[in-house]
This record gives sequence, C-alpha cells and structure tokens, in this order.
Amino acid sequence: MGKFSEWLKYWGQLLLLPLYWLSFLAPRDRRIWLFGSTFGRRFADNPRYLYLYASQHRMELGIRPVWISRNKGIVDFLNENGYEAYRYHSLAGIWYALRGKLYLFDNYSKDINFWQSGGAVKVNLWHGIPLKKIQADNIFDRYRHPQNLWDRWRNFPRNLSDEKPHHYILSTSEFMKPIFSSAFRTKRVLVCGYPRNDSILSENLQLLYTDLERRLLLRIQEKTKEGSFKMLYYMPTFRDSEIKFFEVVALAEMNDFLQKNQLLLCVKLHPKSKLRQKFKEIESENIILIDADTDPYVFIPYSSLLITDYSSIYFDYLLSGKPIVFFDYDLEEYLRDAREMYFDYETYTPGRKAASFEELQEAVLDTLTDENLYKQERDKLASQMFRDGRKDASGALVQELMKVLDGQKWTL
Repeated sequence: MGKFSEWLKYWGQLLLLPLYWLSFLAPRDRRIWLFGSTFGRRFADNPRYLYLYASQHRMELGIRPVWISRNKGIVDFLNENGYEAYRYHSLAGIWYALRGKLYLFDNYSKDINFWQSGGAVKVNLWHGIPLKKIQADNIFDRYRHPQNLWDRWRNFPRNLSDEKPHHYILSTSEFMKPIFSSAFRTKRVLVCGYPRNDSILSENLQLLYTDLERRLLLRIQEKTKEGSFKMLYYMPTFRDSEIKFFEVVALAEMNDFLQKNQLLLCVKLHPKSKLRQKFKEIESENIILIDADTDPYVFIPYSSLLITDYSSIYFDYLLSGKPIVFFDYDLEEYLRDAREMYFDYETYTPGRKAASFEELQEAVLDTLTDENLYKQERDKLASQMFRDGRKDASGALVQELMKVLDGQKWTL
C-alpha cells in the first residue's frame, strides 16, 4: 500500500499543472521575497542566512522576506522569534506563493511552492561548491541522463517540476562560474559569496538557533570549555560506499583514541546517509551525532578541525582558517562507481590524507599539533573559490538581486 501511495502521489502531480499555468496570471509584488530550503523541510543553508539578513534589514531595503515551509515547527519557531513565515498550503502560504516576485531556494522551486510559482523570478542559491560533478555534468545521474525510454517515462513528472529550469544560479567566483553554467545548463550565473558563510565571518548578521541546535551547542560547549577537549567535526558526503566506515574504523579503538587525546568527535551526516542509526547507537561522552536536519554551519566556530572526504563543505570551511583532514578510505571505488570530479583530487584537497584508521589518527594529531600545515594551500584555494572572500556575502547578494528585479541583469 505504501508503494502504491507513493506512486499515486508522484504521478498525481500532473493534475496540478492547470494550477501552475493559472499562477502566471497572479500579479506579483517585487517587494515580497520568498525563501525555502530542502524541499520545504529545513531551515538551513544559504536561504536561511539570506533570509535572516533580509529580515533584519527589511526596513532599509524596502522588502518583505517570507519563509515558506511544510514543517509547522519551523513556521512556529520563526514567528515566535519575530520573523514572518507561513506553512505551505495554508491560506497565507498560498497567497504569498502567488504574490511573491522573488523565489530563493537551495534545491528546487518546490522548496517553496513550484505549482504556484508561475511568473516569479527563481534564484537557486544551491548548497555547495562542487568537487564532484553535479546535476547535468554527473553522468551517473539517471534522472538527467536517462538510459532508455523507461527512464525517460518514469522521470517525466520530476523533470516537469523539480528539474524545471530556474532563472538564475548562484556561484561564488568567476573561476566557478563556467562549472555552474555547465552543470545547470544556463548562462545566467550570479557571482557572489555564499550567505551561509556570514555565520562564520560577518558581523552584520544576528544568528538565530533552533531549540535543537541550542541543545547540541550546549553539549559541545560543556565538553570543550576552557580548551579541555577539542572538537573534531566529521562531515562526510553521501554515497553507497560510506557503509565501509565501520569496516575501516573499530569502535573500541576510536573511543580510546578520542579519550586519550581529549577529543570530541561531532558527526554531521547527510540526511540520506545509511550510517545515521549506527552512529546514533554509539553516541558517548566523546561522540555526538548532530541531527541531519540542523544546519552544519552553526557548529563550525566551535570546531578545531574538519574531517571530510569529498563533501563540498570543506570549501566553505577554508574561510574559517582552520585545518582539514581528508578521510578518503573509498576513493577508488567512489570515482569508479559514484562520481567524477571537476578537479584533480590531490591538487584541490589541501590537507593530510588518510585511508585507514591508523593514518587518520596520525593525520589528526599532526594537524592539531601544527595547524599551519597546508595553510598556504588552503588560503590560495579560498581566494580562488570565493571572489568576495571574507566580505558580507548576504549584503552583496541582496544588491545583485535588486539589479535582477530592476532588469539590469538578463531579461527573463
């Protein structure tokens, strides 16, 4: 019954097409900016921080930022803190989805409301500088590279809504611009910083934490206060071969290593990760699993070192000035079966590499002892990937978006 319900919901989308066509008739107000993230489920990533900035400066900017979400908890949380938010498919949510001129999201326009988005200017803020090939450039993606007629048929509803082209994509530098242009098959690339990095760098943004984020921060602060423990932030990318982690890392040895060296391992997995339950089971005084629905940028200021593999998070982490260790225990398999990369892996990963737990322990201790290891390489890569470096990304992006609405960019 579950599979049938999913099938019915998936194909039933086609019945909403008349609503999408009719939404082009709605008069849209350029002062109303709509925000959403991760299919309407999270308050996170670039839309979160741009929304906070726009809301905190809405009077001087002359705009009305509105968050749209399918999650009642998020809507209540934002309203309780003095921000404007509505539920998807509430009367107010529908009204603003039809009236908002600017849609700002990090996946697809359905992060807000695709079916009522006709006539809106859609800007994809995306969720990372890619090391691995994404979207149309990813040959392993059968949605964008169907293998046969059956693939084309079953992907039709998704291609109609999720994959419908947006008007603009955000890139962080001129160097990355052609990559985003290729991946998203568009010439309309806005070059600016990522708003989410303002959480690390900007003084012009008042941060807002959810209750869950506050509880996790309290646990981390209690453990790391007065420098007693150092936080290792482990953020791997999602792929099938990640299940090999516990074949490479023995739990008992990991706990001993953490305790002996006074280290706190905070694990932030991808929402689709198959390791969530396993890490949940092994939480301890030295291991904290950070909930997948929280925003990872909240915890970066409290970390001493990032451990990752092929996740784009490390590009943003460069701006913190802190070191990185790359735990690439499945590199060969990943490149063969999961993703190609835009860049040479060795050249574009400025940090110690580890393929075994023994190598990981050595790399972590060496890097914590000398945080200047690879510093020159990290700084050089940061300058290449981020045009605005440590500047106020949200403020700069708002000005770019104003130009878009004024028609000073490409016409739609």
